[in-house]
Amino acid sequence: MRSEALLNSPQRLSRSKQNRLPGLGGKSTLAILLLCGTVFLLFGAAEQKRISVYSNVANYSLPVTEHAGADYIGLLEVLDPLGSVSAKAKDAHWKLRFNDVEAEFTAGKTRAKAHGKEIELNSPFVFDNGRGLVPLSSLTNILPRLLDGPVTYHDLSRRLFIGNAAVHFTAQVNRNDPGKLVINFTARVDPMISTEPGKLRMLFTHEPLLAPSSPQLTFDSTVIPSATYSEANGAAEIAVNSPLSLIASFSNNGHTITIAPPAPQPAQARPPQSPTAPPGPAPAAQTPQHRDFVVLDAAHGGDDRGAALSDQLAEKDLTLAFARRMRQEFDSRGMPVLMLRDGDTTIPLDQRAATTNAAHPALYICIHVSSEGTGIRLYTAMIPGDSQTRGLFLDWDTAQASFLSASQNVVAGLAGALQRTQLPITSAMAPLRPLNNITVAAVAIEIAPPGKDVAELNSSTYQQSISAAVALGASSLRAQLGAQ
Repeated sequence: MRSEALLNSPQRLSRSKQNRLPGLGGKSTLAILLLCGTVFLLFGAAEQKRISVYSNVANYSLPVTEHAGADYIGLLEVLDPLGSVSAKAKDAHWKLRFNDVEAEFTAGKTRAKAHGKEIELNSPFVFDNGRGLVPLSSLTNILPRLLDGPVTYHDLSRRLFIGNAAVHFTAQVNRNDPGKLVINFTARVDPMISTEPGKLRMLFTHEPLLAPSSPQLTFDSTVIPSATYSEANGAAEIAVNSPLSLIASFSNNGHTITIAPPAPQPAQARPPQSPTAPPGPAPAAQTPQHRDFVVLDAAHGGDDRGAALSDQLAEKDLTLAFARRMRQEFDSRGMPVLMLRDGDTTIPLDQRAATTNAAHPALYICIHVSSEGTGIRLYTAMIPGDSQTRGLFLDWDTAQASFLSASQNVVAGLAGALQRTQLPITSAMAPLRPLNNITVAAVAIEIAPPGKDVAELNSSTYQQSISAAVALGASSLRAQLGAQ
């Protein structure tokens, strides 16, 4: 394990896995990075109908097409990840070959053939721009003939299970600590996690998660009294109910998720120095008595343009604009600010984390901008479960772990202040960098337009209102974060 030791550091950070988690770069927006579009389920944007397919070969999701009031899917697209498939059309006839099995469909007909045997379709076969479309409700008639195995389809949620592909789970509160809910899965899972008052949601889009014996789960705990399992639009969800805020942590190589309230943080905890901080005493301006209150990180920059928000707007320019506005608001409240970039420069993710950790601020805020949806999205780190912390060496990818509850509290404070803007405010956990590598309270804020016009992101009035709310929310946490 490659580690970099520091003088005067109670713990040291190891970067043995620093490239495992993706950074935020290129032309991808943060929403796309998180879950390839399924993040819209969490943020309330208009949903496209989808079907999720689960098998022992591959798990994947496909868009659904509506035709004459019925839901259809491209049969070639369904079969392509499962084996060798080809198709050819002649007039109204569409012939398909999957591995060694041949099937024939005719446009406008409700009968097809496979293995020389007829197949009944619930709605007519559709041939559209070279695509052979079959009704979703007929997949359980078609696929067993082609795959030579059982197929189960959950019609209401559009989830298709092929063969014995399934992930089961058990959930129970810890006997010694009823404030902890332990959920064990029969396979590794990686859900998208979001929080709202009274609830923590886990959205499973890639896993063939099946319902327990009862979708309503109750526990002998006043902290976590119940949970609910549900399915919709190609995804499964577990919603955990609690009167307190909750966070989720992963262990057992992703097979176990433990949900509990955040642990209380020591009032004067001193974070370890970064692996790249210079040896020797820190400059006077960075001592705890005179340190910067907040580090503002305008995402992207230089060669990394971020998302192309429009023909004229690049994400890197707007993140810097918001960061400069926020600096003014923090300065006006007497809270010193360190800007990681104040120009169009390229800064690697590790350098952003190292500079932040060396400065020992009270708070780190990473700023992103998106053209998708509306309102504000707040993120804290999702800590991976395969930490390699050993003795004095703190794993680089889980450096945020002991500060996560403080970060969750910051999100709550920012959300309260941002509600004054009357915009949708959502919060979530995500395995994104450099949040995982930061050794102080750390959050990412993604700012979307207030309406449908992406140009409003460039409005000085909009930038000012968001920046003022962020500074207001952070100032309310000043004593809690131990800032001087």
